[in-house]
Amino acid sequence: MMAPFAIPVLDPMIFIPLPFVAALLLLILFVVVLRRDEEAAPNLPFLALILLSALQSVLSGLRWGYGMQAVGLVAPVMAAMVPPLAYAGVSRLMRTSRQPLAARIGLHAVPAILILLLVALWRDAIDMALVLVFVGYALAILLLMRPGADALRLAPFEGAVPAYRAIIFAAAALCLSAAVDIFVFFDLTSAHGERALALISVGNLAALVILGIAAAAASRSRAPAEVAEAASRPESTEDKETIAAVDALMEAKKLYRDANLNLDRLARKAGIPARQISGAVNRAMDKNVSQYVNDYRIGEACRLLSVTEKSVTEVMFEVGFQTKSNFNREFRRVTDMTPVAWRQRRE
Repeated sequence: MMAPFAIPVLDPMIFIPLPFVAALLLLILFVVVLRRDEEAAPNLPFLALILLSALQSVLSGLRWGYGMQAVGLVAPVMAAMVPPLAYAGVSRLMRTSRQPLAARIGLHAVPAILILLLVALWRDAIDMALVLVFVGYALAILLLMRPGADALRLAPFEGAVPAYRAIIFAAAALCLSAAVDIFVFFDLTSAHGERALALISVGNLAALVILGIAAAAASRSRAPAEVAEAASRPESTEDKETIAAVDALMEAKKLYRDANLNLDRLARKAGIPARQISGAVNRAMDKNVSQYVNDYRIGEACRLLSVTEKSVTEVMFEVGFQTKSNFNREFRRVTDMTPVAWRQRRE
């Protein structure tokens, strides 16, 4: 008879490669993100999250592949650090808190400290505690994202919408990880871990997904100085005045050509609170600020494609885009055709 909670060890050729391959992929992802962000302040919580997940994947291979049960004392504490790092990475794009860094670190260290105490005093409660931590932080991230892409005030406009979508998927992936933990818990208690290895494999893949989309959401923007935000909802006339002021600035200064332009930077240039700009564009134009700025970029791109011989790639960079995928997607959104088709139609 197998002792309660004993973990069966499968043939290493079947299971062990998965967590170690995942760890290798995460390390490669870490290097890619680090190089991408080397010219600007990196999103340190996201980078830490990638490394932590790589280490978790290695520990998972050691525990479930080689039967090193002592690893199980460390893994839960590390797992409790994943959701706070994801939340901190999102907050880095939003600057949601004015609390000192030490206070924020102390607050988000609570889950890891709680799990550490449970490891020492009440191990049976660890799994459910981790589920609550993952689900709680997933809900907190979704609450931060309620304003949509405009919530990412420090993300460049070109990548704001993709980053928003990535963060939503990250929150869903945290919930998926929590679901896997629940299934593993019930499998260990009711079926003595007969399906635990397969479930853990799914969990490793879910962690990889979380890290991939978190890295995709990482911003290269440096954090500018704080700006005051409007406390009350502006009236319709204020919306029109706000949009007129921003329109004048965009046309005169051509700010949209700045590939790193974000909501905070636009607010500082216009001398208008970021929330007021976002609210005015949302209500008066039924779009987010990212789409509003990209409309200017696409308008300029259409003009350049019509009156110059510059290549599509040259035009893309000149108007403020950095990737062909974003440029083509936004061009099709505005004109309902590709840049090449637009130029051919004008010839």
